Amino acid sequence: MAESIATFIVFAGYAYALAGALFALAFVWRGVDRVDHQAKGSGLGFRVLILPGCAVFWPLLLRRWMRATGAPAEERNPHR
Repeated sequence: MAESIATFIVFAGYAYALAGALFALAFVWRGVDRVDHQAKGSGLGFRVLILPGCAVFWPLLLRRWMRATGAPAEERNPHR
């Protein structure tokens, strides 16, 4: 029983990592420009730098990408 639970957790981790890697490649290539207006025209160095973070936080970034309109986001800070 304990082995099957451990095996499930390991395979779930692999699935999460694989989904994150595939998402990160697509997001860095196409999505980051749509989510963050200031990332438009950024170079390869920036995109390689954010790749690991995109792979880890892919569920959050996927939600932001799906909600993005492509327009610059309006700041909602108290000083505005």
